[in-house]
Amino acid sequence: MSPDLSRRDLLRLAGAAAAAPVLSSCAGAPTARNAAPGTFTVYWNAGHDYQAYRKVITEFEQANKVKVNLQKYQWPDLRTRLLADFASGTAPDVVEEPGGWVQEFAISGNARSLQDYVDRDGGAMGFPADWRPATVERNSYQGKVYGVQLHLTCNTLFYNKAMLRDAGLEPPTTWPEFLAAAQKLTKDGVYGVALNQDYAYGWPWLLQAGVSAYDPKTGKVMTPVADAVAAMQFQADLIHKHKVAPVPVSSTDYSGPQKLFSAERAAMILTGPWDLGPIRTASPDLELGVAPPLKGERQATLAAGVSMFVPAKAARPDLSWDFIKRVTTLQTEQAATKEVGMLMPRTSWAGLPEVQADPVIKVFADALGSAVDASQEVRLTGRFGKFEEQLKVMYQEVLIQNQPAESALRKFSEAAEGFLR
Repeated sequence: MSPDLSRRDLLRLAGAAAAAPVLSSCAGAPTARNAAPGTFTVYWNAGHDYQAYRKVITEFEQANKVKVNLQKYQWPDLRTRLLADFASGTAPDVVEEPGGWVQEFAISGNARSLQDYVDRDGGAMGFPADWRPATVERNSYQGKVYGVQLHLTCNTLFYNKAMLRDAGLEPPTTWPEFLAAAQKLTKDGVYGVALNQDYAYGWPWLLQAGVSAYDPKTGKVMTPVADAVAAMQFQADLIHKHKVAPVPVSSTDYSGPQKLFSAERAAMILTGPWDLGPIRTASPDLELGVAPPLKGERQATLAAGVSMFVPAKAARPDLSWDFIKRVTTLQTEQAATKEVGMLMPRTSWAGLPEVQADPVIKVFADALGSAVDASQEVRLTGRFGKFEEQLKVMYQEVLIQNQPAESALRKFSEAAEGFLR
């Protein structure tokens, strides 16, 4: 058992075996624990089951004479299942992760270095030369590559063009403009904005305020403290003071704001390309506008997105690497972007004619230039999972429970600085 698993992670392992996948590629497919010969097991996010990837799976199965057991989870359930596998000594063949796990599991010895494959095939597949440098850094440890970025995303402003037009408003660009617009748009059962219960949606505000997650030299988190407090309190005040946003509902689902926006019960939301498909499906007549990230002390947003890695105990790493190569080709990136509007990590992707010609996708592609990887320093401590859990608690205390940002941040900082040291 890895000594780097957190105590809370270990307490959850007993029930992990019951964390059933949402779906699999075929009924009755074996799990990673009892994978039959000829079965290739992939742990995947439930929201990323794209036809572009299904096509890759079909080609992979035919080329390698295996059956892909695609197990789909929400992120918390995927992590629980994965930790149980690590503890029991079994593993799937490939894992998609939400950002942050690759370095954590490289440090704990649960992720396999892919450097030998990169040295052999990197030039032919364009890796790392065609990947944005930050995506390579976040998936490397001690000079070796442990993961490959699949999506590179960021959070920006979605708005209902008709609602803003009727209110005589232009898309806001700064925090004061955003608050003023939200106040004017809140009426007749419609909120000016809907905020997310997921703590990751708080990072753009913190980054726009100039906040750093962790300084390993001083051991301090969320500095400058006053700016972190201001960023958190601004979000809470939208809900509890100005009443321009509903109280978020605590859950593992991050689609609440998108559903309010699609139902035209919220005029603005702050989200990413993952919500383009659901919005267009649920409300095809809605006039969707997408604007650049807001500006606080600076204009910034969170560099997010998912990566793939191969567990250290994966039985067929050659096959795992072949799957990764196939699912990250520029052609597959093009297909996924066309299908659902997903953003991609290759630099050549941003220059594709279809990206530059799409007014929505181009806003995102341009916004990636101001996207910041907020958690790099935390991840390299090997304690990112625990930091995430504590940050989630603090975020929901402030936004949902309306606890003062200053006291909630102080409690969070004291705990985080303790275990990060």
